[in-house]
Amino acid sequence: MTGKELLKMGFPHGPAVGAALRLFPAAEKALGYEGAVRELQAVRDNPVQNATHEYFGDLATALRFESERPPYPERAEPAPYKVWGEGLEEQSLDQMRQAVRLPIAVRGALMPDAHVGYGLPIGGVLATENAVIPYAVGVDIACRMRLSVYDVPAKDLKRLGEQLVKILHAQTKFGTGQEYKTPLQHDVLDEDWSVTEVTQRVFPKARAQLGTSGSGNHFVEWGVFTLEKPDLGLEPGQYLALLSHSGSRGAGATVADFFSKLAMDLHPELPQELRRLAWLDLDSQPGQEYWAAMNLMGKYAAANHAMIHQKIAKALGEKPALTVENHHNFAWKETHDGKEVIVHRKGATPAGRGVLGVIPGSMATPGFVVRGKGSSESLESASHGAGRVMSRTAAREKFRWNHFKPMLEDAGVKLLSAGIDEAPGVYKDIHQVMAAQSDLVDVVARFDPKIVKMADAGERPED
Repeated sequence: MTGKELLKMGFPHGPAVGAALRLFPAAEKALGYEGAVRELQAVRDNPVQNATHEYFGDLATALRFESERPPYPERAEPAPYKVWGEGLEEQSLDQMRQAVRLPIAVRGALMPDAHVGYGLPIGGVLATENAVIPYAVGVDIACRMRLSVYDVPAKDLKRLGEQLVKILHAQTKFGTGQEYKTPLQHDVLDEDWSVTEVTQRVFPKARAQLGTSGSGNHFVEWGVFTLEKPDLGLEPGQYLALLSHSGSRGAGATVADFFSKLAMDLHPELPQELRRLAWLDLDSQPGQEYWAAMNLMGKYAAANHAMIHQKIAKALGEKPALTVENHHNFAWKETHDGKEVIVHRKGATPAGRGVLGVIPGSMATPGFVVRGKGSSESLESASHGAGRVMSRTAAREKFRWNHFKPMLEDAGVKLLSAGIDEAPGVYKDIHQVMAAQSDLVDVVARFDPKIVKMADAGERPED
């Protein structure tokens, strides 16, 4: 017996199919295949009468739950959305198609770095009416980029190489659970962390982890910043620069987990395929609490980067001549088509007209400072990176570092630490991604990684 056969028999998507598959072998052993199928059909037709069925009692319970579930008020027609890029994986496209079915959905967009995520795909943008979806924000709330450019010629990178390596080792901490025994100090710790029970509970962890980086695709790296023409208050040239990528650490993950489960509990009517798109009404107390917690995590993620860059700048003995930063994995109140909506950008960069952002490639390919064009079709958004082409599990099975040693050497990259699931081969061609969104952003400058530090292999990803 297979899931497809059960669906053809009229069983609903969801827990009932799982229960039937789990229970069928024992029934088949006792009754034979045809006898087990007959009993399945009987339970399907009358789950109440078969509540204590010898073999399919649990299935009857699952079917009764489905029949008593409140009706799902799906939109009469999906909300409009547009896709950037070609050859996107079918799973991410399907997740976008599911998201715009929601009754709260207003409009959507899918960026060219898209790949499958929880609920909303990574690279997914969704505007909703007076509601916020925790999983459409993401697990790593307010994950963000920060770039510091120093008035130091890029040619000095070779001379300073060993010093820069030592600074990264001494001034950064990577990985799950990493913290400072003597917490760093920042104004974010003076914010009101009692705005929700969960933020109050995670405050000690947040204080200890302030100024640390996550795992997965989070990094801190030295590189060469190239500016072709006068802009950003700088003259054309190549400069030493520092780029970091991480988010709200364990505190943000705890907030996301708490409110995601709460949202799902509040929406039992959602079919299984939409469970992770459960929302919180902003007029409700849970919605207001999540909004306050999310914004606090945004301030905290920004503070994490500020402390990392502050410590490194002090060790280098230089002050940045330029700083560019932006969130992704966040939700904003914005006006589109003359109406206030909640815009979720899960792995997508704000790209309003004139707005600066940073879009990285991989450890061996360039990233870019961009200026948004304010495209209404994309809800003023762009990609947040190159985007993965394979899962972490697939990458660990397929690749070894010797596959990429020549590529790293050709790019002049010194890799201090990383898991093989972050090797350059797991990412799309950043140049193709940028070309696919040339109507969304203008490229202002380029960043080429040269000294890269990430979490060691084996760390559980936080992205």
